[in-house]
Amino acid sequence: MKTLVLAAALLITTAASAATRDNDSTCDIRVGPAATLLLPYFDVDISGQSGQTTLFTITNVTRYPQIAHVTLWTDYGYPAFNFNLYLTGYDVQGINLADVLRFGLIASETGTSSSTPPGSLSAAGSPNFSANPNCATTPGVFPASVAAALRSVFTTGNLSPLIAPGTACNGVGGVHANAIGYATIDVVASCTSRMPNDPSYYTTDLLFDNVLIGDYQQLGTYPAGTAAGSFDAGGNPMVHIRAVPEGGSAGSNVPTELPFTFYDRYTPATNRVADRRQPLPSTFSARFIQGGPNAFATNYTIWREGFGAGDCASANRSNSLLVSELVRFDERENPFIVTLFCNIGCFNIPALPTTSSTATSNSIYPAMASADVGGWMYLNLNNGGSNSYSVTRDIGGMPGPSNVPGLLAPHGATTTQGPRPSQNWVTITMFGSLGANRLSAEFDAAALGNGCSPAAFTSTAEGGSVPIGPAGGVFVCPPGPTLTNGTTALCTGTNVNPLP
Repeated sequence: MKTLVLAAALLITTAASAATRDNDSTCDIRVGPAATLLLPYFDVDISGQSGQTTLFTITNVTRYPQIAHVTLWTDYGYPAFNFNLYLTGYDVQGINLADVLRFGLIASETGTSSSTPPGSLSAAGSPNFSANPNCATTPGVFPASVAAALRSVFTTGNLSPLIAPGTACNGVGGVHANAIGYATIDVVASCTSRMPNDPSYYTTDLLFDNVLIGDYQQLGTYPAGTAAGSFDAGGNPMVHIRAVPEGGSAGSNVPTELPFTFYDRYTPATNRVADRRQPLPSTFSARFIQGGPNAFATNYTIWREGFGAGDCASANRSNSLLVSELVRFDERENPFIVTLFCNIGCFNIPALPTTSSTATSNSIYPAMASADVGGWMYLNLNNGGSNSYSVTRDIGGMPGPSNVPGLLAPHGATTTQGPRPSQNWVTITMFGSLGANRLSAEFDAAALGNGCSPAAFTSTAEGGSVPIGPAGGVFVCPPGPTLTNGTTALCTGTNVNPLP
């Protein structure tokens, strides 16, 4: 009996290991050393009156120095500004985006350049740095005129002051009182000024070492759609995106098992998996509390993959990315959906920009039609696909596009155009009160699949034929012959949603 049990255990272990051929090859996102960190949303009061700001911290967990390339993107997914942080071995660097946008202050110059004295355990350099990393004079302060231009682009979407005189570039971001956007932090080979929408970034600069960890804090957060009352705060790890496989110099053309990658729409057409970074999921389960005692409230902060190549001409296409499906469940499992009006075209289809923070009471989400004050939401945030995405592998159908590229047709249609789901991330912020004390908590929503999962078809909640549930991608039964006692199967998976 012991021999048979051991043999069965070895079979399962061997089969699970065989599915992972690259080092740490997986599409599952976890908090662990990564090649890219995603800050999915920042919100900064540029007037300084409320103190509302976003802080983030980057840590190098290896003895080799690293160069962290920070890009600030608008809420329509346009890369507006970048700077470099030289991290010695085991170094840590914090950034306050209010300092960056209000005063043009990144950090102390010696604290962000290779002139920083290394610690006793730090190596002198990295084997993957370029011949001339050019980090000796990494600026800690930039001109006030540039800071003013950044405040303009992150509050009005007008980029013109940052580019050549006489060149117009408007509509690359939304209009709002606070500076809103998101950030990416990449491991690179030199202190570069190139943006991730430049194809040369992938052939010359980007590295693949999983060495960074990071976290953020949002100060002065409050329920969306209300006035700021008391001074709340939330914090969370950034999204840790690993390179698979990891390692190698800039421009190294190493095959990856990933069907597409995080920077997919920006990579050179000749090598669409050049960045080797894990893609992000498209379906999520997100808890909420809303109304009821002490006016509980929940914000969903949602990052989404946009359209186009990240240039002025295409940025405003990402101002309203349609959502495939939203289903709200109350505490008694009652489902509620958004009602569509499709007599002449389709209206009331939910849409969000590349990054946003909205209350669960917002009209884009299904209304709560019961007396319950809590539950969870199913979010299929697939935007329907885009011609700017790669087509390296068809990994499933999705809600079909209309005759306008990238826009969804009525729910229920299916197509293979845009053969992959778009990438997304969801963070939950909950608010409540305990007597006179305000409470808040921030955490990531649970992904129902990973970046390699097929695009989800319309669920049975909206007239489709696929139940809401996990996308699979894990062993639910040992592979091989069905295990039976002679007449009855002893292993039946319950977390598989087969295609219709």
